[in-house]
Amino acid sequence: MKNIATFALVGILVLGGVLLFGSRQGPEEAAGVMLPDLTLKSFEGEEVVLRELVGTPLVVNSWAVWCPFCKAELEDFAKLQEEFGDEITVVAIDRQETLLKAKGFTDEIGVTERMTFLLDPKDAFYKGIGGFSMPETIFADAEGNIIVHKRGPMALDEMRQKVNSIAGKGLSSRNEVERGETLRSDE
Repeated sequence: MKNIATFALVGILVLGGVLLFGSRQGPEEAAGVMLPDLTLKSFEGEEVVLRELVGTPLVVNSWAVWCPFCKAELEDFAKLQEEFGDEITVVAIDRQETLLKAKGFTDEIGVTERMTFLLDPKDAFYKGIGGFSMPETIFADAEGNIIVHKRGPMALDEMRQKVNSIAGKGLSSRNEVERGETLRSDE
């Protein structure tokens, strides 16, 4: 009787895990849905509707001061924005931290003025994309369709590659143009 109860409990736990995590996307799968329709606040206190940022490919990162990977990644996202200029929009959404804490951190690492930062006191973006790791980044096309959902940290080269994959064409970062190179998604 004890073995049957143990077996049943293990079976229920396995089934629950499959139902809970089996429906989640893998780290590189496209979400196949639109960018969440959320209104967040900029560091300047202005309301920003996330879907109104469409028009160029979007890179939207969920981060927090306590995240050990986020510092390097935010610095790389700022470089990415500078390299691609107005061909893309990079947005970093802070998870549930105060303006003082989030902006203090971005000021300290020197990225505040180099890309778009938004505050999400209710953690609605992270929850809306089914977040369960840190950091999490979505890559959306110019219409707001999520093409790639990356879970975990990335290096700058991987960011560049993903930007080219969402653009559907070979966008060139300013650095590659200066060196006479082009990153293309079909190479």
